[in-house]
Amino acid sequence: MTDAAGAAGDPLAALLVRAVALLRIDPAGLRGMVLRGRSGPVRDAAVAALAPLGLRRLHPAVDPARLTGGLDLAATLAAGRPVTDAGLLAAPGAFLLAGAERTPALLAGVLARALDEGRHCVVALDEGAEPDEAAPRALTSRLALQVTLPEGAHPPAGLPAAGEDAAASARLPSVRAPDEAQAALCRVAERLGVPGMDAPILALRAARANAALRGADAVEDEDLAAAAALVLVPRATRMPAPPAEEDEAPAPEDSPPEAGGDADGGTGGPLPDSVLEAAAAMLPPGLLAALAAGAARGAPRAGAGAARQGRRGRPLPSRPGRVSSDARVDLVATLRAAAPWQSIRRARPGEDRAVVVLPSDIHLARAEERAERLIVFAVDASGSAAAARLAEAKGAVERLLAEAYASRDKVALITFRGTGAELALPPTRSLVQAKRRLAGLPGGGGTPLAAGLAAAHALARQMAGRGLSPVIALLTDGRANVALDGRGDRAAAAEDASRLAALIRADRIPALVLDTGVRPSPALKALAAQMGARHLALPRAPGGAVSRAVAELA
Repeated sequence: MTDAAGAAGDPLAALLVRAVALLRIDPAGLRGMVLRGRSGPVRDAAVAALAPLGLRRLHPAVDPARLTGGLDLAATLAAGRPVTDAGLLAAPGAFLLAGAERTPALLAGVLARALDEGRHCVVALDEGAEPDEAAPRALTSRLALQVTLPEGAHPPAGLPAAGEDAAASARLPSVRAPDEAQAALCRVAERLGVPGMDAPILALRAARANAALRGADAVEDEDLAAAAALVLVPRATRMPAPPAEEDEAPAPEDSPPEAGGDADGGTGGPLPDSVLEAAAAMLPPGLLAALAAGAARGAPRAGAGAARQGRRGRPLPSRPGRVSSDARVDLVATLRAAAPWQSIRRARPGEDRAVVVLPSDIHLARAEERAERLIVFAVDASGSAAAARLAEAKGAVERLLAEAYASRDKVALITFRGTGAELALPPTRSLVQAKRRLAGLPGGGGTPLAAGLAAAHALARQMAGRGLSPVIALLTDGRANVALDGRGDRAAAAEDASRLAALIRADRIPALVLDTGVRPSPALKALAAQMGARHLALPRAPGGAVSRAVAELA
């Protein structure tokens, strides 16, 4: 690759140069790249440098059937015989997705499935300026490289020219990745709060491509640092915590080394720390924290109870449009639009059809459905004030249930006390069942705040998969003293709660933290910020305070 000395002064520009080079070396293995930033000379130069991949431009409004293939209804109507289209994904290729922040879920799913086959590559141009404006996570989670474009009027120096990566691509299959490197990337991902195993796998592919770029035959520390900066850091959900201090009990001198380790530490040594430090050195000051705070960006989500168009629901007037895989033709409206022109169309030479329908006659059926909202109450039932908190929660749940028939809301109640949490009221709209379940809930014991958050998060994700729009309302005084594994450790309990709060924010679940302590808790306010939730102090709150606060959640 061309010397990138011109980009050395700007860490973001240097990362962009490195990302472009790696993607050209292994487009199918890395699956693609997310370029975040506005259109300009810098982005244009990066896209031009990726031209050897043979990028085919896609628009977010493209019909997914154009990609997967099938019957071309418009061509079929024009030709009077079945006409099929193989689809753009029939052969391996690379695609440039402009306006990726506007990509609908169906198109993102089609591209994600194609990327899983390992034959395609996608470069997503994300211009979203707000947290709600971002490409769907189903797509971006499969793209290894994620780069924020540097602000500047001139393209960075050092972008590779055509043909400069041929030798590195040929060398890539022979590059070795030691087991220690794989384990180190997994530990770095865990330190940064990166969920799942896809990211470490993609990071390892990026490290191998970087080693091939250097002309090396094995992955080394600098390759791991580059992979961490380009793959893991943009997916971070928390700042890396300092390593826990271990007991200084010396091991017996004659004890054999642990499996997978070595004299220099191996998989158990300080390699992840050095990789993190090297990755941080490649980034501009403060960017690691900014990326960790913004890693929760995900797919645009309809607000709780928001109206959306689909195949089911209240019928809407049909509209002219193009046939697509997610639309249904309104046959009556289509024939009504074609009827006035039949005498003219049948008079054309060679036309023998009884009814001549053109693509311009096609009308699409529309319907509007309103997403059901699920309010998950996570109530702290520990300590001496449990009775007051449970009474407030019971009143809020019953109040919301009384209005559920009009608002289509469902509610669920999770209580946490002692060493764990339990689902006291499954999602329901039944007022009679709710009153029976709410009567006589127990209280007292420790405060397993992390267990309550884990149970609320799991229920919210499960119900979101069933088409509901979940929100979480947490009622607690914030004095967590029981860790997720049941140990009575305040420090571990606070760390576990912070980790669960980051997961809730990463999944973009709206939340509200209701502080029920006598005085507002700064720690609980910080936890609410980690959840991306509103913090509301409710000392001696009136009976309807929770109901009004939950109703304000969008």
